[in-house]
Amino acid sequence: MNLNTNNRIMLFPKLNKLLIVVFAIAFILAGLRGYQLFNYVFDENVKNPGSITIPHDANYEQVLDSIRAMDILENEKAFRWVAKKKNYPESIKPGKYVFDKGMNTNSMINMLKAGNQKPIAITFNNLRFMEELAGKVANYIEPDSTELIAYFRDSIVISRMGFDAYSFHAMFIPNTYEIYWTTSPEQFTERMKAEYDRFWNNDRKAKAEALGLSPIEVITLASIVQEETIKADEKPIVAGLYINRIRKGMLLQADPTVKFALGDFGIKRILTRHLEIDSPYNTYKFAGLPPGPINFPEISSIDAVLNPNDNNYLYMCAREDFSGYHNFARTLREHNANAQRYRQALDQNQIWQ
Repeated sequence: MNLNTNNRIMLFPKLNKLLIVVFAIAFILAGLRGYQLFNYVFDENVKNPGSITIPHDANYEQVLDSIRAMDILENEKAFRWVAKKKNYPESIKPGKYVFDKGMNTNSMINMLKAGNQKPIAITFNNLRFMEELAGKVANYIEPDSTELIAYFRDSIVISRMGFDAYSFHAMFIPNTYEIYWTTSPEQFTERMKAEYDRFWNNDRKAKAEALGLSPIEVITLASIVQEETIKADEKPIVAGLYINRIRKGMLLQADPTVKFALGDFGIKRILTRHLEIDSPYNTYKFAGLPPGPINFPEISSIDAVLNPNDNNYLYMCAREDFSGYHNFARTLREHNANAQRYRQALDQNQIWQ
């Protein structure tokens, strides 16, 4: 054996050991990187639960800005890595998204990329004018109140829904509904029409027919009942009273309809000058029900009309104790006595208008 052969024998064991060490280190590093990336994907990554809204036309950096503003992420680097791998920056979808405790990065990106929004519970009640409804709804969805009111006033839309400009109020029945932040004015309006159709089931339609009223007329009368009393136990009594007046062909003479015509529900005392307004809502001038609701009556008010108290009352006047209840009367003489007591109470409390 010569010297060169001996040198090669001496060299290969050292080279083999070096390769083994290098491969071992590379394997360990790859394992650590794999473990890190596994954690990027599947470790919980919600530090502070919260929600964000992503508008139409938002870009990836704007999404990140929204997430940062809510301090949601435990590890933004992990979020960015998974987002890139799943091509989320090219797949931004608008909506409202909720990040709950326990969510990992993978589930977060999947939620955003699929557009899996969290439904929003929207409740509206105690509203009178369409502008108020638009303002209320705009707090829950992306379109603003200007867009909504423009759509609500569109005569083509109103006609397509089966109403006119006066009766369109009747279609929006106060309740709690689940909708999405990206709901458009058209989608919201169609949803309300579907809820209206669902509300008017066969039982309610039969009760309305028995009263000689259409569903829109029932809701119109319910809106007056709701303005007249805040007491649930009085609503059927008030409904019965107005049905009596309708059947007798009497003017309804409902003060709330005058306030609606004036556009001012802050009036405490209806005066003679108020009654002069020339409006189809002025039930002191025009017989029968007004052409449409004067608010968005609650279901309890609608059902009170459909299930009225069987009474002989024709007149009502607020009680002089300001309890919110009313004195009811069968004759004008009785009513005048009740009204005199109430006027005296107004005078004593210096309520002039």
